[in-house]
Amino acid sequence: MVDKLHEYQGLTGRVHEIRDNAREKWKYWKEWKELIPTDRGLEGVLGYLHGPPKTERTLEDYAHIYKPKSRLELVRISAAVMGIEFSYAAETAFVSPTLLKIGVDHQHMTLVWALSPLVGFFVTPILGSVSDRCRLKQGRRRPFILLLAIGVLVGLILVPNGESIGYAFGDTSSNFTMGMLHRTTAKTMGNDSLPPIPPSSHSWGIIFTILGTVLLDFDADACQSPARAYLLDVTLPEDHARGLSTFTIMAGLGGFMGYGLGGINWDATSIGIALGGHLHATFTLITFIFIICVASTLTSFKEIPLDFIESNEYKQQLQQKLENEQRDNEQEKITEEDSITYETGGNESEINSIDNTQEFQMKELSNEPCKLGTAPIFPDVQSSVNLDSRIIESIDDANVDPKATIREYLLSILYMPHSMRMVCLTNLCCWMAHVCYSLYFTDFVGEAVYGGDPTAPEGSEKRELYESGVRFGCWGMSMYSLSCACYSLIIEKLIKRYKARKVYIYGLLFYSCGMMMMALTKHAVGVIIFSWTAGVMYSTLFTMPYLLIAHYHASDTFAVAPNGEVIQDGGLRGLGTDVAIVSSMVFLAQFLLSCCLGTIVSLSGTTTAVVCVASTLAACGALSATQIMYLDL
Repeated sequence: MVDKLHEYQGLTGRVHEIRDNAREKWKYWKEWKELIPTDRGLEGVLGYLHGPPKTERTLEDYAHIYKPKSRLELVRISAAVMGIEFSYAAETAFVSPTLLKIGVDHQHMTLVWALSPLVGFFVTPILGSVSDRCRLKQGRRRPFILLLAIGVLVGLILVPNGESIGYAFGDTSSNFTMGMLHRTTAKTMGNDSLPPIPPSSHSWGIIFTILGTVLLDFDADACQSPARAYLLDVTLPEDHARGLSTFTIMAGLGGFMGYGLGGINWDATSIGIALGGHLHATFTLITFIFIICVASTLTSFKEIPLDFIESNEYKQQLQQKLENEQRDNEQEKITEEDSITYETGGNESEINSIDNTQEFQMKELSNEPCKLGTAPIFPDVQSSVNLDSRIIESIDDANVDPKATIREYLLSILYMPHSMRMVCLTNLCCWMAHVCYSLYFTDFVGEAVYGGDPTAPEGSEKRELYESGVRFGCWGMSMYSLSCACYSLIIEKLIKRYKARKVYIYGLLFYSCGMMMMALTKHAVGVIIFSWTAGVMYSTLFTMPYLLIAHYHASDTFAVAPNGEVIQDGGLRGLGTDVAIVSSMVFLAQFLLSCCLGTIVSLSGTTTAVVCVASTLAACGALSATQIMYLDL
């Protein structure tokens, strides 16, 4: 009736439908309000609002996990990493210039970056182990995503406001005419009659800015591990490759738009003036975007609680579902055979020969030992029985032994299979190469390309050149994030066609050549062009290591003998733990670079050394990638 009403009355019919729905809801709300037991006091009202006791959970409550995910659903699941990349863009683009402006030199600034990875390298794998064992009813990953997202929010507030908070705690500025702006030189600018300006003090401002930097850097990097594990948990093994590529696309788009926000001169806009300048406008907008993105992921799909996974009811329901699927398939097979018999006129000899051939092929397949290449990461569409079987294997692999202790998990981190060790080593080299670019790139553009000086007086030509270079560097990093998103669209196809080994190795070599060309040219055009090679590196970092880890767990293969036979590993390995271990390489990379990169810049006398180091480390990563076990990828 409603369809006919729409057909005959068009927009008017839809208006009437909305009105009728509103009336029904209003009537239902009045009836519901009258049933509130106000005579039973506050306890009665709260009990009524809480509703009847929740029934026992069943497999149907989590049916969404067993269904293939659309691209839009994968986008929603991966939205958190877009918000993380927005915040990471603000951090990498503005933290180094901010620290330099308030009096921290290059050598000490690089040590600031060592604080976060020093904590993260040891804490992140433990967080991954704890998330594997988390028994909260909200799931195993989302509580950690929420906890780390709060840390990111605190960092986004402290970094742009650290200097202002320092003034409230007693810091002084040598620039009295410009209020609460960055410091200028203590020398008088060509007028001997002016009284000497007292030196500025930013002790508290430096402390709060560094605290915000540590929180922002650690939580932004650590939050990616549970976000990635959450994606793998709520998707089928068949969707892992598409999900990880979507995850990387969202990361690239987040970085592209985040750096784009930093590249806009907000001081010349009404929004920037209202929010307190370029730095505050950028961080404020990114804060709101981050909240929206994280909320989208947290409300996307509910996880299966660990208590329910370990319960006998869950295993019985899963087994019952598998038996029902098998029964349905057998009935369909009988129906198809009857149809073939009817169509062929009852030629039993032909049917028997077909059945015997199929039976022989199935026996031959079942007796074949599990060898190299038996678990494709990009499988064809299979029957529902095979799909359920792989779901069971996937869930069992993602689960943890309830009797396992935290000591056993720590031992699984220390004593890794050789395959995991090589993936971690390659990821370490790659992250060291990328961190050189991301953390110090805007400073490189401002000093080496534009010839500016961050310590020059406010309003001087050198200072203006440096700030222009920082803004232009944001556009270069925006291009790298855009190329990351574009490359992520085709990386899955490249892996299918050329195999993972070539895609991994040549992607790293491509970045190495691009950074070397950028160091040699030191031109604004080169900044834009060769930044695209960094996007290839970032997409490779976000996709390949985790694709390999997911493949190892899906096939339960961490080692292969020289003759191609699988070596079963009896050790305890959790997916969340292994993802966290691989992700923690970013902390170790950042720590190592923070300890030595400032000295390298001081000895060379130019920030161009940063780009040269990035090129060299990427070449080392490509060499290490040749030793990875790729199985059939």
